[in-house]
Amino acid sequence: MSKSVIFDTNVLLDLFVFHDVKALHLKAALLDKKVTSYANQQTLDEFADVIARPLFALDEVTQSSILTQWQGIALMMNDSQIQKAPWLCQDPDDQVFLDLAYSLRPCILLSKDLELLKIAPRAAKEDILITSDYTAWN
Repeated sequence: MSKSVIFDTNVLLDLFVFHDVKALHLKAALLDKKVTSYANQQTLDEFADVIARPLFALDEVTQSSILTQWQGIALMMNDSQIQKAPWLCQDPDDQVFLDLAYSLRPCILLSKDLELLKIAPRAAKEDILITSDYTAWN
């Protein structure tokens, strides 16, 4: 059975930009539909903004290809379906992932962001696992 998983931008970078060896099994599970992933317009906008940064040196065709691939995998939630999480993240760009996870609970939020990981104990009480463990979905 597939589990609902939200990926923050850092994890998406590992999957689609860096092709991190630690994330290869996770990407394979995504492509094989063993993991049900969710996104909404705000999380897509955040990912698009990050991969457009000069730091990554990705041309527009590559950026578009990455976004198209991710949109083909993730199930889209309408922003009107998103509930505000009862916890605030210091970085508003990360709040969108918390809100999405809160709206989909029970679920897993895969993140390498320290601010999100700090919220994990409180989120666990709402049946949201916030973790940096790329095998947590399994």
